[in-house]
Amino acid sequence: MQKAAEQPRTGSTLARVTPREAGISSNAVAALLDDARTRQLDLHDLLIYRHGAVGVELYKWPYRGGQPRIMHSVAKSFTSAAIGLALEEGALQLDDKVVSFFPSELPAVVDAKLAAMTLEDLLTMRTGQAAETSGARWRGLKTSWTAEFFKIPLAHPPGAKYVYTSAASYILSAILTRATGKTLHDYLRPRIFEPLGIEGEQWDLAPEGINPGGNGLTCKPEDLLKFGVLHLHRGVWEGKRILPASWIESATRRQGADGYGYHWVTGMQGEFFAMGLFGQLIGVFPGFDAVIVINSAIQSTDACSNILIPLLQRHLAALFPQTGINETDGARALSTAVAELAAPEPLASGATPRSELLGTRRYTLSPNLLRFHELTIEVSEDECILQLRNERRGYAIRSGIGHWIEGKTRLPGARLHHGYDLEGTPVVAGARWKSDNTLEMDWIFISSVFRDRVVVHFDGERVTLLRSVNVNSGARAWPLLEGALAE
Repeated sequence: MQKAAEQPRTGSTLARVTPREAGISSNAVAALLDDARTRQLDLHDLLIYRHGAVGVELYKWPYRGGQPRIMHSVAKSFTSAAIGLALEEGALQLDDKVVSFFPSELPAVVDAKLAAMTLEDLLTMRTGQAAETSGARWRGLKTSWTAEFFKIPLAHPPGAKYVYTSAASYILSAILTRATGKTLHDYLRPRIFEPLGIEGEQWDLAPEGINPGGNGLTCKPEDLLKFGVLHLHRGVWEGKRILPASWIESATRRQGADGYGYHWVTGMQGEFFAMGLFGQLIGVFPGFDAVIVINSAIQSTDACSNILIPLLQRHLAALFPQTGINETDGARALSTAVAELAAPEPLASGATPRSELLGTRRYTLSPNLLRFHELTIEVSEDECILQLRNERRGYAIRSGIGHWIEGKTRLPGARLHHGYDLEGTPVVAGARWKSDNTLEMDWIFISSVFRDRVVVHFDGERVTLLRSVNVNSGARAWPLLEGALAE
């Protein structure tokens, strides 16, 4: 999949104040973090906006606020905003028939269900399709995603049954491009991104030059917060209307018993959420005049609905007290929690490597499904460089031994990373000796949720390599690579 060039700009930022000045209890924030830690939830960041300012902004090491991150289905709510603007401008109507935008891409026989599908059916995930299409399924395709959409069987009349699918979001993006002549990203740039001061965002491109719509947006955590604040304020940003209030009202209102709006998930007390796989969340709480953003790495297809939202609900009343905040040790408790999050992980080795493992060793790999034929490992006392080679080229990654090194790599890993290549993205890499002949590496891809563990075991002239990942929608490990020392 192509990556569109990022757009450097300057723009507005959200004000920062202390938690108390924002009406947020520091004790309650510390308790929420402790609750997450007790449940072994890997939270990467937590941002809380209330009463006009950011009162909490926390990042776990090695993640940071200025580092853009790949967003999953949180992107769907940005697509919703684009459709709302296009409706306001008269480029689209909710009852527009999907087939009307793609006369040359339709199947030879268009059945009644496909002919009846509308723009609103796409927004509410009531396309009539029988099953979900994950973004990971299409991400590696080099052929038309639009053609793939029209191959999906329809099991229900459109509008009748909710079935969540990224295919609906993609075809919304394609429709917007057909109606306006602009990609979803280009359409949103002057209407949403620039007014909100969102800078450096990127959005993947499918083979036909269409943004996926349901995923593939790369932006900073604060950008998610700004988008949530825009919706909290019913489309007004710094005194200027950006989104129609009527659209926000419709998009964030449940459109059926499933609780889904127009690419937003609705709550029971007026709150609403943009959700992404592995625990990416924008929570808008009008009753508390607050927005919460979380990025995390949780191995669950319903991490937001089943884990993060219940986590927040347990602490909401304490986070946002309706009377004055009176806490003597809250700042200290929160400061301690923040320090624990920000501290680099230790990387102490548990053994000293065998002397013959220092230096450069090259191995010929046995035939494998990954099609790598050579492994080279260069080891010194304080760092190692691992290189895998296939018929195209070699791919290297450098790790500190006993310390962390930030760099970049082009080492393939899409099958472990929900279909994303992550080539050329930043990685924080460190290694430790687990025994005198076993080297363990951790590769933290800080623009994503993914963290890989690589274990290399040396046994005389033989070697094995196992690469696994913290979270994924598919396999969590590569097939074991085995090799013999090259002559």
